[in-house]
Amino acid sequence: MTATVQYESDLRTTCIHLQSGTAIETDAPTDNKGKGERFSPTDLIATGLAACMITTMGIKAQTMDIVLDGAKVEVTKVMLSEPRRIGKIIAHLTMPALGLDEKTKTILERIGNGCPVAKSLHPDLALDINYTWL
Repeated sequence: MTATVQYESDLRTTCIHLQSGTAIETDAPTDNKGKGERFSPTDLIATGLAACMITTMGIKAQTMDIVLDGAKVEVTKVMLSEPRRIGKIIAHLTMPALGLDEKTKTILERIGNGCPVAKSLHPDLALDINYTWL
């Protein structure tokens, strides 16, 4: 088992990661009857994609003796209705100034774009991913 999720009240849950004991609380978003005081479940999907991209790039970078410390992803989810769902995730990755050649940048970008979360998302979900190398 990976986690437990308990419904608390007022559209809030507490999620416990069983291996580490780390807790995340969620709220329904304000545009769907919630308080929006925590990540919503759909926020976690978009954020999970961003974290997976940068983590898998970091793993590959380590094998190439490259340090990606300071890399950042700004992620936005765009909701659709009927049925209510995520229609698009926009991820802008800003990579540190490392003086990498184009081939190395392309390798790292392909790794990020092909991360396990990206491969797990429905193909109808639009992904708008771009990279800025400082």
